Amino acid sequence: MTQLGNMLYVVNEMSSIIRTLSVDTLSSLGDIHIQGMEDPKDIVVCSHDRQLYVADWDCSIWRVSADDHSYVKWLSIESADTFRVYSLSVTSRGLLVTSLRDPPGLREYSMTDRQLLRVVDPSWDMMFLYHGVETTRGTFVICHRGTSQDEKQYAVSCQLSSYQHFSINAF
Repeated sequence: MTQLGNMLYVVNEMSSIIRTLSVDTLSSLGDIHIQGMEDPKDIVVCSHDRQLYVADWDCSIWRVSADDHSYVKWLSIESADTFRVYSLSVTSRGLLVTSLRDPPGLREYSMTDRQLLRVVDPSWDMMFLYHGVETTRGTFVICHRGTSQDEKQYAVSCQLSSYQHFSINAF
């Protein structure tokens, strides 16, 4: 789910609908039907361009106008056999796309022209990468499973640069 002003936008797996709710009352404000969207995994909003971005499991990202609900399949990631769109976050430069596995990683795309800006490959072994966000300092905080101590351990780590990381918390 994501919020823009007093609107809450919610997606559910295996559904082509974005539900809109009032933040104050949680009452339904209608649905946005996205023809072709099959299995959304995450949704974010960019408050600057008032666009919703939805990660679909088929390695595509949908862009939906928060104002008139028009939509377009905004990006299809070509290497679907190795990169699975799982979660999204908005960065200072664009849209950060998380691949859960095979291999886990982050890609940042420009929201203006869809160009790949950078690839952030975690510099340590992990099984699954669930979500990543950029900090105000330009580092990345990453939620993942798999650490050097235990491949089944969940952790939050910080990617300082291409080669440095540290674990913030493991649980």
